[in-house]
Amino acid sequence: METISVGLMGYGKAGQAVAQVLGSDPRFDLRWVMRGHHPESPQYVTGSNVPVVGQDQMPLADWLDAHPVQALVDFSNAETVYFYGEELRRRRMMLVSAISAYDPEHLAYLRSLGAQTRVLCSPNITVGINFLIMAAKLLRNIAPFADVEILEQHFREKPEVSGTARKIAESLQVDGDRITSLRLGGIVGHHEVIFGFPYQTVRLIHDSIRREAFGTGAAFALSQLAHAEPGFYTFEDLLMRSVREQLLAVPA
Repeated sequence: METISVGLMGYGKAGQAVAQVLGSDPRFDLRWVMRGHHPESPQYVTGSNVPVVGQDQMPLADWLDAHPVQALVDFSNAETVYFYGEELRRRRMMLVSAISAYDPEHLAYLRSLGAQTRVLCSPNITVGINFLIMAAKLLRNIAPFADVEILEQHFREKPEVSGTARKIAESLQVDGDRITSLRLGGIVGHHEVIFGFPYQTVRLIHDSIRREAFGTGAAFALSQLAHAEPGFYTFEDLLMRSVREQLLAVPA
């Protein structure tokens, strides 16, 4: 099986966890991690010889000439897409973006990149949360009369309403005021969709226990994009394709 060479953008708490997962997965060759500023002393991903460098180390085109990769995984911030976008387009590298704070302008730019290469954009890149969204949409279609409430809980320092919760609300066509947010110490991420029926309730729950869950989601996305045509994809697109393949494989 041919490995996919990968560069990782962003090295915060999520980026560090993703680096550990991709670096230990034999399907991928994590070649470098790039953060905002070059560290004062040489830095490497924990337990490896994968270098952590800064965007200001050298022009990106020169860096990619010397350290080419087939794919970028982005866990940095919304503006970074303009830093690498044209090189991604020119070199036709795959992109897996897990940024939750894109404006419509960012998304339009990402969609334009999909004309030349394969782009996945998802505000929450865990397999579990995207399966929850798919299941919630199915139940919403079956029972459009049910009341729907969305609960999201995150670590105390997260200031904004969860981008994943907003995506859930949008996908279920419910107003944003149906989202309840709680900020508590020790919580990585909790999302819950509650359906209220006459005489019964249904709760769909997803908990991110460790940030490594983002890494397994990125790995799934990369493995699926590798067999996709150029275009702009959501995680649901790739997950649904996988589900269809599984259903077609079931004997009649």
